[in-house]
Amino acid sequence: MAKDDYADILEALQIQMVETQAWAIEQGLKVVIVFEGRDAAGKDGAIKRMTEYMAPRQTRVVALPKPTERETTQWYFQRYAAHLPAAGEIVIFNRSWYNRAGVEPVMGFCTPAQHERFLHDAPHFERMLTQSGTLLIKLWLDISRDEQARRLEERVDHPLKRFKVSALDAEAQARWSAYSAARDEMLNRTHVDYAPWTVVATDKKKTARLNIMRHVLRRLDRPGLECREPDPAVVFSADAAQGRLAQ
Repeated sequence: MAKDDYADILEALQIQMVETQAWAIEQGLKVVIVFEGRDAAGKDGAIKRMTEYMAPRQTRVVALPKPTERETTQWYFQRYAAHLPAAGEIVIFNRSWYNRAGVEPVMGFCTPAQHERFLHDAPHFERMLTQSGTLLIKLWLDISRDEQARRLEERVDHPLKRFKVSALDAEAQARWSAYSAARDEMLNRTHVDYAPWTVVATDKKKTARLNIMRHVLRRLDRPGLECREPDPAVVFSADAAQGRLAQ
């Protein structure tokens, strides 16, 4: 995609996002957007472009650190529930309660029993969330192994990406198969009609960003929205993902 074309399309979508949020505030909507995906899948960049011109008081991006000793003794969903939106707010989780479906079991940060309990409980938690009037949008950003390796290597020597470098980066490649298995089980067991997963292919970063914004706008469904459907080759339902996910 030519740089000028990308910039023009992005600006048009950002305008639609601003207009849609203004409508959502008037309507008192409560919106949660969950961004999940492997390391370097493009979560930060997609969130940054989507929220760039959104209302700062009604938009919150939540990226929680490692839980404290006290938090590890709480109900697992408790520290996430504290950040849920009130009327007119959009909350974006840059990684979410689904840490317990991916990073934690793969890296041994939770027990198999805790992992199983989470997979059982997450749909019930999300049913309560959606029945309370919250619109829940769950995005899985999928990336190929080669593209992930390229992006992780690029971070190391980039002076502006210092805070993206993590001690766990090497594990992302070394434990690729384990992460794939965890992802597949997560999608299979937590993709439900009231809280479905949408997969986004992110090897082409700019294309992914534009299509994520299109998907979110279509889910919010503002009257008079001027936004075409996302590209089905880039954005698709988890129940249509067989054979299309990076292995």
